[in-house]
Amino acid sequence: MNTVPLRAAAVALAGCCLLAACSLFGPLHRKAPPPPPPAAPAPPALPQPAVTERFELEPGQSVVGVVQVVAAGKDDTLTDIARRFNVGYEEILRANPKVDPWLPGEGTEIVVPSQFVLPNAPYTGLVINIPAMRIFYFPPVKAGERTVVITHPIGIGKVGWRTPEGVTRIVRRQKDPTWRVPVSVRKEHHDNGEDLDPVIGPGPDNPLGKYAFYLQWPSYLIHGTNKPAGVGLRSSHGCIRLYPEDIEQFFNMVPVGTQVRVVNQPFEFGWTDGQLYLQPYDVLEDDARDWNKAQRKLLSKELAATLQQQLKSHHLQIDWALVASLTRNPRGVPVPISTPDASLEQVLARAPRVQNALPAGSSWDGKSDLPMDEASFKQILSEIEPGAQAPAPTTGAAAPAAAVPAPAAAAPPGKTPPPTKDGGG
Repeated sequence: MNTVPLRAAAVALAGCCLLAACSLFGPLHRKAPPPPPPAAPAPPALPQPAVTERFELEPGQSVVGVVQVVAAGKDDTLTDIARRFNVGYEEILRANPKVDPWLPGEGTEIVVPSQFVLPNAPYTGLVINIPAMRIFYFPPVKAGERTVVITHPIGIGKVGWRTPEGVTRIVRRQKDPTWRVPVSVRKEHHDNGEDLDPVIGPGPDNPLGKYAFYLQWPSYLIHGTNKPAGVGLRSSHGCIRLYPEDIEQFFNMVPVGTQVRVVNQPFEFGWTDGQLYLQPYDVLEDDARDWNKAQRKLLSKELAATLQQQLKSHHLQIDWALVASLTRNPRGVPVPISTPDASLEQVLARAPRVQNALPAGSSWDGKSDLPMDEASFKQILSEIEPGAQAPAPTTGAAAPAAAVPAPAAAAPPGKTPPPTKDGGG
C-alpha cells in the first residue's frame, strides 16, 4: 500500500484543522485602534483690559474709556476688582446691583464701569463731580498736542459734612502731612466711643495719608488715605480722598496754583460715536434740588449748549422715556439716549469681555493694601455712619439731609465756602 498520499492528506487535514481552530480565537494580529479625535482647540485668550485712567481727547470728545466685563476670580471681592480697575466702591456696586460684594462667586461676570462722561465744565485744572465721586485732571496743553484727561475715584464728605461746590485753587502741598484734629471731629469720635489725639503726625494712623493738597477754602484738602476702601464712599469730613497711588501720581504732576472746580452733576451728558449719551449717578442725599418733580427741566439745564447744537445738526432727538428709566435706577454706565431702541442691556451685552487683570498704565502695583475683608470694611462704614451694618447704595431721588452737623453751603465760583469744622480727613 502506498502510504505517501495518505500522509500528505493527513498533513493537509491537520493544517485545515489548525486554521479552523485559529479562526475561533480571531486573527493572530489585531489591527491598531483608530487614533483619538484631535482635542478641541482652546478658547482664544481674552484681550487685555483697556486703560482706565489716562485718555487723549479728540476735538469735541466728551466721553472717554469703555465699559468692560470681567469674570470674578475665586478669591475676588468687588473691592478687589474696584481697586484693580481704579474705580470706587459705590461705582462698582452701582454697576452690579445683584452681585454679593463679598462673595461674587468664581466666574461671575462683573461689570467694570470704566467709561466716563466728562463733567460739564471747562477742561482745565482739576474738576471734581461729587455725585460721580470722581476727579478729573486736565494738564496744561502745549501747542500742537491734544487735551489729556487723567481720572481717579474719590471719597467725598459724608452726610452732614458736605463737600462744597464752587471754584478754588491749590495753595500749597505737603508730603507726610500732620493732621491737627479739630475739636468738632474729636467730639464726633468721642461720642462714637473713640478718643483721638489732638495732633496726628505722619504714619499709618494719619487719615490724610502720605500726600495732601491744601486749598484756598479753609480746612478743605485733597489728600490720600490710610483706609483705601473708603475711596468711592461718602467717607470724609468734607475733604477729597484718593487712593494712595493716585494722590502720589497727582502730587508729582499737579502744581501749586492749579484751579479746582467742584460740581454737582448727578446726570452727565456727553457726545461720542455720533450719539448723545447719559451717565446717571445717584442723587446725593443732601442735594436740595427736586429731581422728582422737575427732572426734565433740571436735566435740560445740565445739557450743554454745544450738545444741543450737535443733536440738531444730526437731526436727533432725546428719548425721554429712556432717560426717565435710567435716572430712576442709575447704574453709572453711559447709555446712548438719541438712538432708537437703545438700552442699558444692549450696552452691557456689547461690552468687551476682558482679562481680570491690572490694566496697562495703572498707577497701582496690583498688590498693596489687599485684601480688604468685610469686617474691616464694616469698621470703615461704622465710622461714616455709626450703627450701620452693611453697605447700601442710594437709589433715585434725594433723601433729607442729616440734621447735625449742618452741611457746608455751596460756594459760588471764586467765593470761599464756610469753613468746615474739619481740618482734613
